[in-house]
Amino acid sequence: MVLLGTAINALLIVIGTLIGRFLQGIPDRIKDTVMSVIGLAVAVLGIQMGIQSENFIVVIVSLVFGAIIGEWIDLDKQLNCFGQWIEKKLGNKVKSGNGNISQGFVNATLIFVIGSMAIIGALDSGLRNDHSVLITKGIIDGFTAVILASTLGIGVILSAVSVFLYQGIIAVFAGQISRFIPDEALQMFIQEMTATGGVMILAIGLNLIGLTKIRVANLLPGMLIVAIAVMIMYLF
Repeated sequence: MVLLGTAINALLIVIGTLIGRFLQGIPDRIKDTVMSVIGLAVAVLGIQMGIQSENFIVVIVSLVFGAIIGEWIDLDKQLNCFGQWIEKKLGNKVKSGNGNISQGFVNATLIFVIGSMAIIGALDSGLRNDHSVLITKGIIDGFTAVILASTLGIGVILSAVSVFLYQGIIAVFAGQISRFIPDEALQMFIQEMTATGGVMILAIGLNLIGLTKIRVANLLPGMLIVAIAVMIMYLF
């Protein structure tokens, strides 16, 4: 089921929000410890994915050129500006008693949707029917939803709809690729895409732990470089 990982991710956000509504004043030390543990788990997942490459030079080249392109266009900044624009547009529409609902929805959507794991995980679900990345993301999102809901209110639960639609569309679209690409080339792409995405996920885990501050969004063009590199290798 292509949408299984996306559905679990959205469900965990809903559960986290409902739990957060009944919890107030969670100690910072608990938040920090749990996020560190999650960061470690995400880092291990990234390593596990990264070692699946059979031609690691493709991974290195894709990440290097992807980083150059991403930093040149400053994709991380563009995504943040887009998020701020959405927040301003939606925030201006609700200034009544429902303000908390609007604020919770907007902030949670930006946190859960604008990120590398959403794209990488959805591609993994669509191409390999492997939902481990989105389930891991769902655990992170669920805990984050607990924190957000305890401060911003029940509006956080609406972000589950945004997550389901966004990741679901990517997963379904990725699943259609197999109809037009030769199986050998597709398997090669999946293998190298998984490894390249694994390095990005490792970076996310290190960021969560607080060891690094890598702008992972600026590495996303590397996924396109993987496709180009694999196509060249397959044809020649």
